[in-house]
Formats: sequence, structure tokens, C-alpha cells
Amino acid sequence: MTAIFDSTERAIRAPSRKTCHAARTSRISPRLSRLGPLVLAGLLAACGGGGEYQIDLMPAPAVYEDGVLSPFPEGFELDTDERRGIFYATLREPAGAETESMSPYLDKRGEVGRLGMGKVELASGPPEWQAVIGISLAREREGDYRLRLVDVTEFGILGDTVTGFTEPGLRPPDPLAAGRRFAELVNRELRQSARKDILVYVHGYKVPFPDPLLVSAELWHFLGYEGVAVAFSWPSTPSRFAYFSDLDTARVSAFGFRKFLQFLARDTEVERIHILGYSAGSRLVALTVNQLALINKALAPDAARAKTKLGQVILVGGDIDRDLVATYIADGLLDNVERLSIYMSGTDKALGVSQFLLSYERMGQLATGEIPTATAQFLLKTGNLHLINATDAEGAASGNGHGYFRKSPWASSDILAMVRYGMDPAQRGLVREAGSPIWTFPPDYVARLRKAIIAQEEAAR
Repeated sequence: MTAIFDSTERAIRAPSRKTCHAARTSRISPRLSRLGPLVLAGLLAACGGGGEYQIDLMPAPAVYEDGVLSPFPEGFELDTDERRGIFYATLREPAGAETESMSPYLDKRGEVGRLGMGKVELASGPPEWQAVIGISLAREREGDYRLRLVDVTEFGILGDTVTGFTEPGLRPPDPLAAGRRFAELVNRELRQSARKDILVYVHGYKVPFPDPLLVSAELWHFLGYEGVAVAFSWPSTPSRFAYFSDLDTARVSAFGFRKFLQFLARDTEVERIHILGYSAGSRLVALTVNQLALINKALAPDAARAKTKLGQVILVGGDIDRDLVATYIADGLLDNVERLSIYMSGTDKALGVSQFLLSYERMGQLATGEIPTATAQFLLKTGNLHLINATDAEGAASGNGHGYFRKSPWASSDILAMVRYGMDPAQRGLVREAGSPIWTFPPDYVARLRKAIIAQEEAAR
């Protein structure tokens, strides 16, 4: 592990394995133009070998598959001289120079939150941009395409996360410096975007530091590089035996996540902050938004939302007790968000295991039996709470059926359309039976969504 330090930032090189080409070690430039090329321009070469953490590039959202629609505007150009990264916030302990970690951060809790940017590539060098678009949007791809993290630049400690329990050596001399730098770069990107939104991705259990940066990179790509994507990497442990400790860590991480969201709302020019919480990450997201709701209890809903700036809050494969979510809603959670969307699936085997271990059904499981009358009536009359059954979405049962927000081209289309266009379920083409509070994917879902997006884009011209 090689680290270079100056007075405000530390640039960390994420080393590559011998089976891959050597990682580029250039630092992330402090200037921002379009951040697009970073994420996918280098994203297209299979790279084998063990040790280095990689993920397969997610399938193209179905709404883009036939070429009628593209997330990129016509004539979209990328500045290949300004290769960009994904913003991140982490609560992990940094890997010291004495460690042999393949990651710049360990799978341990840190005492404070840290801010920075990471560079993502697909492996052996950047192809032409038009080839990147074609490959990433193709329904059938020839070969395997994997993402990896090659460089990380940490700006420093977010001063808001320093408490009376923080060791003196971790207290930054200028507690505002890292936040100031982070906000400066976020604001510069927001000013160049038609939508002044931030999407924060919160991962599940059993993953190392790079995972949320890689997922955030592909989500941002399929959003057409609109707004800003931020990865929140809480200190989960990449071991199946760490499940219960990770659940505790998710709860502990809510304080740092809340401080980070409050920082974004206060110190950046963002108009709406969207959050995608996956699996055990949904536990962290729900608890954090509940804390904000309790803090804002005295405010009217419009004032609370203006303060939090929370737009779409999305829980997918939610590994959280349903009754707990109900208590959060009773506490006023919905008064602090534009919309809460909860995706469920009847083919999610991972949540079946979770239910077995914890006894109670998870929020991300498809409800069995009749929905209680009071619950159904509440859901039907509450305009900003939506339950979405993804069981019939194409690809939702892939693998163990848990990661469908990336593996199902229908589910990813639905989530990205919600984030980018703010459409409600009916506008996106979802349907529900008379009297049912649960939205489902009809057989002609993709055609419905495509038609809705075309209509909205034409109206905006």
C-alpha cells in the first residue's frame, strides 16, 4: 500500500494484481468538468485473478436496450483528459502503510467519517467512448466486463463526525477543511448538471470498501452522469459469519450517516438527495431517516423536507423488520422525504435465511397472506409511500434473487427512472389490482416506461 500525503489530502493507490495491468497512479485532478469518462471510459476489459475486488458490470436497464432511448443526450461529449471519480464517505478505519490490505480502508469501524473520491475502471484500458456506450447498453454482451477501483484520494475527516469520544490524534486541525473540499467539487459538478440531485448508495452486509464505489459508478453511468453519485461505505465485513456483527455495525453507523446527510443538505447546492439502501443497508438508511424525523418533529412536513432535502428514499431487498419500519413511519419518517419506495420479491432467498435467523419477516420479503385492513387502507391513502412487488420483473430471480436492483433490467429501469424523472409508480407503468396497495410489473412494463420517458422528455423541450 503506497500513500502520498500533503496538508489536506492523502492520495492512496489501490494496488492491482499481477493478473491485471498495473493501476494508473495519477492523482485525481482538483478541477472538474464532466465527470463521465472516469466511470465507464476505462470500464471495458475482462481482468482475471484473485485478490483484487471486482464486480461484473450490471446488465443494461431494459428501457435502453433497443436504442430508442439513451441516458446520454445526443452529441454528449466526454473530456478524456479529465478522468473522474466517484465521491465517497466512509466510516471505515484506514489501512495503514504497515498493512497488506488490497483496499485503502479496513473492514473495521473507524471513529470518524472520512470523505474522498475514487477512480473506477473496467480493466485493460479505455476504449473509444462510443464503444463504451454501445457495450454498456447492449442486451447481449460478448465477453465479461468487470469494474475495479484503481485510485482513491481522501480529503480528510468530516468534522461533523468528531465527538467527545474521538481520540485527540484524530481531531483535524481544521475540522471544516475536508467538508469544504468535498462540497466544492460536488457543487462544481452540480452546476454543470441539468438536475441538481445527489444519489447516495448504501450497500448491504459482507462487502469491502470498494463495492459501493463500483456500484455507484455503474448507477451514475446509467443515469447519464446527471447530478452526482456518492457511495456511502459503512464498515461491513466480507464474511458470511459476520452477519450479526454487521447488523450491529449498521445501527452504529446511523450517527455518521446522519451527520453526512445533514452536511450535504447544509453545505452543498443540492436540491434533492436520493438514497438507495440495499439489503442490510436499508436498516441503516431507515434508522437514519427516522433520526432526522425525530429531530424535525416540531416542523411542518414542507419545512422538514426543505431542511433534509430528501427526495426518493428507496429500500431494495430490505433486511429490516417490517414492524420496525412501521414504527419509523409512525414517528414521522414520511414527513421528511419526498417519497419512500420499498421493493419486495417473492424469490428473495437471502431474506428467507434472514427471517429464519431473526424470526420475523423482513421488509423486502413479499407479504404472505392477507394484508391487514388498517395497513391496506393506510397504504392506499398515503401518497408518498409505495410498496413494489418485483417478483415478476425480468431477471429478479437471478442467483439467490436478492440483488435484483442490479441484475433485473426491469427493476433497474424502474429505480433509475424514479431517481432521474421523479415519476410515481403509475407514471412508470406499474399497475395494481383494485383495492390492492402493492404495485407490480405488468408484461408490457418496458413499453409503458419507455413511452412515459419519451413523453416527459418531449414535454421538457
